[in-house]
Amino acid sequence: MTIREIQEEIIDEFNLFDDWMERYEYLIELGKSLPLIDDQYKIEENIIKGCQSKVWLYSKMNDSKINFTADSDAILTKGLVALLLRVFTNQTPKDILAADTIFIDKIGLKEHLSPTRANGLVSMLKQIKLYAIAQQANTSIK
Repeated sequence: MTIREIQEEIIDEFNLFDDWMERYEYLIELGKSLPLIDDQYKIEENIIKGCQSKVWLYSKMNDSKINFTADSDAILTKGLVALLLRVFTNQTPKDILAADTIFIDKIGLKEHLSPTRANGLVSMLKQIKLYAIAQQANTSIK
């Protein structure tokens, strides 16, 4: 699936819920289903700066696509990172860098997060893009 198609799927899923309490519960469930990052990657250099809670994000190239794994010590944040990984895992660096994250606004995520969580979401997204830049540079050097 393309990044756009995955985002449309997420928008459709969130539209099934009547209120934000149900959406928060859904985010928490998504966080519980996030495949855990291997403990060897839970290191300082993989912690995302700018998040209120601890978020570890690791990326690895696999057949010209980036695979991400992550974890957080906060259950709601874990759900947010699970959403982002669903959109960006197994995509090419080029597609990640070209992507417009429409789903964040369309589902009303920024307005319904505390300012610190919204900043954390932006920091996670920024780190995903930085990994894509680094991987793209690595690929073009080879």
